[in-house]
This record gives sequence, structure tokens and C-alpha cells, in this order.
Amino acid sequence: MHNVRKITKDLFYIGCSDRKLGLFESAYPVKDGMSYNSYLLKDEKTVLFDTVDKVCAEQFYENLNAALDGRSLDYVVVQHMEPDHCALLAEVVKQYEDVKIVCSQKTVAMIKQFFTFDIDSRAVVVKEGETLNTGKHELQFVAAPMVHWPEVIVTYDKTDKILFSADAFGSFGAINGNLFDDEVCWERDYLDEARRYYTNIVGKYGLQVQMLLNKAKNLDIKMLCPLHGLIIRENIGLFVDKYDRWSTYTPEENSVLIAYSSVYGGTESAISLLAAKLADRGVKNIKMFDVSITHPSFILAQAFKSSHIVLATTTYNAGIFESMETFLNILFSHNLQNRKYVLVQNGSWAPTCGSKMREILEKLKGTEILDDSICIKSTLKEEQVAELDNVVNTIVKSLGL
Repeated sequence: MHNVRKITKDLFYIGCSDRKLGLFESAYPVKDGMSYNSYLLKDEKTVLFDTVDKVCAEQFYENLNAALDGRSLDYVVVQHMEPDHCALLAEVVKQYEDVKIVCSQKTVAMIKQFFTFDIDSRAVVVKEGETLNTGKHELQFVAAPMVHWPEVIVTYDKTDKILFSADAFGSFGAINGNLFDDEVCWERDYLDEARRYYTNIVGKYGLQVQMLLNKAKNLDIKMLCPLHGLIIRENIGLFVDKYDRWSTYTPEENSVLIAYSSVYGGTESAISLLAAKLADRGVKNIKMFDVSITHPSFILAQAFKSSHIVLATTTYNAGIFESMETFLNILFSHNLQNRKYVLVQNGSWAPTCGSKMREILEKLKGTEILDDSICIKSTLKEEQVAELDNVVNTIVKSLGL
């Protein structure tokens, strides 16, 4: 049974959701599933914006055929070539033999990597600013390289003022009936997963996101239609502001993230005392994560949100405890900048993890190490509480409290 949703008079949602999915891209937990968004514009010409992941193939074909209602398909706009959006492209071409594929030049090369059909004979290669007239609608194409693949374009419908934003402004999570952000409490219930999606999927490419945002400033956008997550029509300003902060690595709030690993509890006990002392001094919104238990995608999202980060771990095989080292490498690979750190090291006989943590963090632009003086040997001793108080004072002062 088809599940076609009307967005505007001429635009239809024909995407689908996978609620059985455990890990998106075999990497990120998605307890609420994942949506794969596809859109059909029915004008004098018909235009399909991307396909979906192959797991949703049956639903997609039913939706597409029902939405077309006997009409042929004139164009497919391929905005992004990841298989969760282009997996069904060859089948669409097979079913609609005269369809033209609108895409960037880099996309043509990628299509040849994924598929064997003749793309050259049907490709309509578009560049920055070029347009396609479909009748009442005029589509303008905007290059968005490395948001988050090099071939990406986004599409602006100048008639209805809709931006089809590819993976930009997407989110983890399935569509649960409600299709639009103004039908839910978006900031309360959906923003966290939008942040986690951005920081983990796109977060490394802040400069490229800034380039796209600068282009978007010249567009009168009334609706955002991403390839994952809800359609945004009420919270556009809020979402754009978040993207501006995330892509400039600007903290959203003055708060403290505490990430730690603890083998036998000594590090956890010390860091819990630190958190309590911070709270007693008026620090709010403290978040604590055991990096050995919590998936790093959640901690990374909080790291993008918070201004101050405390990292506490154990020396292990003369290096950093493995789960903490993994998290540090994730911070580095996602290019998190402009954060203030406190480092706490533990080592029963040869503590070395503190200097190794510093080596990784100092490669990130704008890193400031506020304090790395605390060295626990197995457990925090009473005489070290004064050192802990000094660290608390340093953090509180840096927060401006």
C-alpha cells in the first residue's frame, strides 16, 4: 500500500522509514530508526529528488508509481550519491527509459562507480546557479561540495521557496506520522538527534558548511526538505543558527562535559567529586559520560554543545586507555575546535596518559588546556582534594561564574 504525503500543491513526499535499523552506516546507534526522504514534483515535467535506501525499495516503488498516477518520469535530481539515497537509481532508469538525470559532473563519475547503465546519454550536468524550468517551477542548483561528499548539490525551488538540502539539515530518527517540524515539539524532542547527526556525519566540514550557509543567505527559504528527518518550515531560523554555531565550532552554551574511563573505579570516584564540587559552585548543565559505556556519537554531540571539557582516564599499556583514546581520535577526526580542556590522568605505577592526551588535543585549532596537573595514582588521596579544588576554581573562573 502506498503512503504518499502531500507537501504542497505540486510536491509530494514519497520516502520511507526503517525502524528495524540498529546502526546507521554500521556506525551510529539509531534507537528511533531512520527516515530516507524522497520527493516528487509534479509540474508540466515530473521531477524526482533522489531515491532511498534499498531496504525501503518496495515502499518507494509503490509511492513513486502512485504519486505519478500514470505519468512518466522526466527527471531525477541526484543531489547526493551515498547508497542510502541513490541505491534504487538503476531500477528507476530501467523502469523509466527516457528519464534524464540532473546532477553535478562529479556525480556522473560516481554513478559509473556504482552502476553500469549508460549515464552519459541521459545526464543533464548542472553547475552553480544554473536552473531547470519544469513549467510553473524554476529549480536553481547550488553546489555544496563536502557537505559531506564532494559531488553534492542542493536544489532551490524558486517558485515555492523550498530548499531541497540533501544531507544538510538532516537528523537521525524515523518519520512517525508527523512530517513537519511544526507538528511536533521539535526543539525539545528532535534537536538533540539533529545535533548528533550533524556532528557525526558532517561535523568535520565546518568550512564547507559555512560556504553553503553563505549561499543560502541569498535565498528566501520557506521550507527545508532534507534527505533524513522532518521537513522544516517553522524552525528554519533556529536550525540555521545551530548550523552556524556547529560549523564555526562555537559552543552553544557555557557548560561542562566530563568524559572519563575508569577500570576499577578510582578515576570515576575522583571525577564524580569534581562534578559535585562544580555543581556546588553554581555550574549548571554538567554532563558526565563513561566513554567505555556510552557510544562516542552521543559524547561528540555534547562536545560540540559544551564550552568546557574534562577528560579523565587511566594509563594503559603505557598509553591512553583504549576507549578514551578512541574518543580522542574521534574529537580529532571531526575537527572539534575552540574548546577549553581539563585533563586528569591516572596511573598506578607509570602515569603517561596525560601528556599523550595533550598531544592529540593540541592538534585542534583553538584548544586551550586549562589544567592538567592532577595525577591520580590508583585512587585520589585526601591531600589531593586541594588540587581538585584548584581545578574547580579554574573552571568556574573560565566559565565567568
